[in-house]
Amino acid sequence: MSSDRYTIISADGHVGADRPDYKPYLEQRWHAEFDAWDADFVNPFGDLVRPDADRNWDSERRRQELEADGIVAEVLFPNTIPPFFPSGALVARPPESATELELRSAGLRAHNRLLAEFCAELPGRRAGLAQVFPNDPAAAAAEIEWAAENGLKGVLVPPIPPDAGLTGFWSDIYDPIWAAAQDNNLAVCQHGGAGVPDLDGAPIFVFILEVPFFANRSLWHMITSGVFERFPGLKFTMTEEGVAWLPDVLTRMDNLWRSWNETGAVGLIAAEPDQLPHPPSFYFNRNVWMGSSFTSQHEAMGIKALGPERVMWGADFPHDEGSYPFTTEALQHSFHDWDTDVMRNLLGRTAAEVYGLDYDHLSGLGVGPTVDSVATPLESIPDTKCLAFRTI
Repeated sequence: MSSDRYTIISADGHVGADRPDYKPYLEQRWHAEFDAWDADFVNPFGDLVRPDADRNWDSERRRQELEADGIVAEVLFPNTIPPFFPSGALVARPPESATELELRSAGLRAHNRLLAEFCAELPGRRAGLAQVFPNDPAAAAAEIEWAAENGLKGVLVPPIPPDAGLTGFWSDIYDPIWAAAQDNNLAVCQHGGAGVPDLDGAPIFVFILEVPFFANRSLWHMITSGVFERFPGLKFTMTEEGVAWLPDVLTRMDNLWRSWNETGAVGLIAAEPDQLPHPPSFYFNRNVWMGSSFTSQHEAMGIKALGPERVMWGADFPHDEGSYPFTTEALQHSFHDWDTDVMRNLLGRTAAEVYGLDYDHLSGLGVGPTVDSVATPLESIPDTKCLAFRTI
């Protein structure tokens, strides 16, 4: 193992196929539907029509660019448009009819199959996340079984908007999903961007401001309803949702739990005591990890307040707001005075444990910035859109 370098496993990468390339991965019965959808689709995302959009699917280009930036492995969320989706998978609202659910589920299966092949092109260095809809828990559980059998490392389950017509994650109807993930040792993952209700023409500013809140809700829904009590081995990750908000929320939840258990009420609101045998922070510290992307100095302070052992750093490649090609500079800016062992965990060890990657093998590849370079304070901010150099 090279002891003078950091081994970086980005906990936030984005990948997907060029739209036409999904067709071979669809079941034959959907090909005519796909041709009609593809012919009419207008891509709303500028980064997917630029000359460098192939970073999403060109395996060798991606490997070279990430290695040059000091990143040896990554966790792969979606980025492009799966078949039959109205927009990107991370921001699209849930299906609104049985027909739409059937079509878009077929599109997700195509993405999952393509992703498994993409990850196999660089064994041990890509932790792919299968996508499922929570609308049909039994079908989602079956897809999780397939994902585990085919080398994927987690499952992306989008947060549920409050106006989607679906029961929240506090319901035990989703237990087949949690059971399948726990039994197959796959992390259940969420990513900021989904979960927002229909804002009826509100300015994009409103959408951006409210995205974190509607994604964050899954945390208290799952903890307080006993999901992690029923499934103690379940791993749950929340990525690109911020970190600094967590200490206050965990304190508030623990205070509510203590009040209910000690007095049976919070103010005038009565509740049955012993709804959970442990305070909410217990479940967070056992079952939940945060993916902190392009971490600013402000977020780094939040990570210290929360506890770095629950956090995994992410580059957000290939997004413009991510750290590429200034990953070393981003780390210098926010972490130059951090303890080396803490940084090793934050940058790689924790992600390897959560997503089942071989950290020692990855460290032996010799990819990553030197410890000394990261410990050198940054003298000037590079010309980049990376949010690590800003406070949002």
